[in-house]
Amino acid sequence: MRRINGTALIIAALVATVGALAFPVWSYTDRSGTGQANLAAGTVNTRWGPLTASDRDLIVRVRLAGLWELPAGQQAMERAPSQAIKEAADHLIVGHTDLDKRVRIVAAQLGVELPNQPNEQQQGWLQEMTAATGEEYEYKFVNLLRSAHGKIFPAIGAVRNSTRNTLVRQLASDANQTVLDHITVLEKTGKVDFDAIANDAVSGSTASPTGPPPPVPGQPVPSAPAAGPSGDIRATSRPSPGAPGTVNTSRPDPVDSEGVLR
Repeated sequence: MRRINGTALIIAALVATVGALAFPVWSYTDRSGTGQANLAAGTVNTRWGPLTASDRDLIVRVRLAGLWELPAGQQAMERAPSQAIKEAADHLIVGHTDLDKRVRIVAAQLGVELPNQPNEQQQGWLQEMTAATGEEYEYKFVNLLRSAHGKIFPAIGAVRNSTRNTLVRQLASDANQTVLDHITVLEKTGKVDFDAIANDAVSGSTASPTGPPPPVPGQPVPSAPAAGPSGDIRATSRPSPGAPGTVNTSRPDPVDSEGVLR
């Protein structure tokens, strides 16, 4: 009897030890603040794939972009201070009218509620533009919009990379084309303050810069050899069409399964 009890104690001790070792492994992945917990937080299943909090955030941000950039573009078209500003305004109106149609369809399909007014910061930007005149107006129009597009650009890429929802993935692709087109046409005005954008981008950064060392004036560097396939490879695809400085935004209409456009 004592032998049996001793064996039982040993087995119990082994089970407890294994359990103690295993507990941190399975419990840590569910702990708040970990990557897996953040991914699962607020995720709902849809027939187009899981819909995460980040997915929904992008949907709302795409809608908000149109809510302030459309009136900004309309105002610039009405003021028409220069042909370059008018062209940029035209792209804003066309691009966000199309993108807003797409985001409303996606939101209806996925059950995501959309805002109907720009947020407080965006309303402030519109007020700044309205109060400005002459060259100050052109500067504010171009740089407020260029800065906003530059900040949402990487966010679109991050969601496009990680989303498991096919509708969100397509919306991210569409938004990427529109935002890149707007960045391009705003830069064509020649009024983008790239120094201000660069300073703003690194204002909260403390990491040391990476990459190759800075070039030495007057010291040539060896030419890099061409990169390409080896062997008898016959590729048939071609680079994306369009002249330098242009973005092809042609794409098929979305499927309006919820009748949003009726």
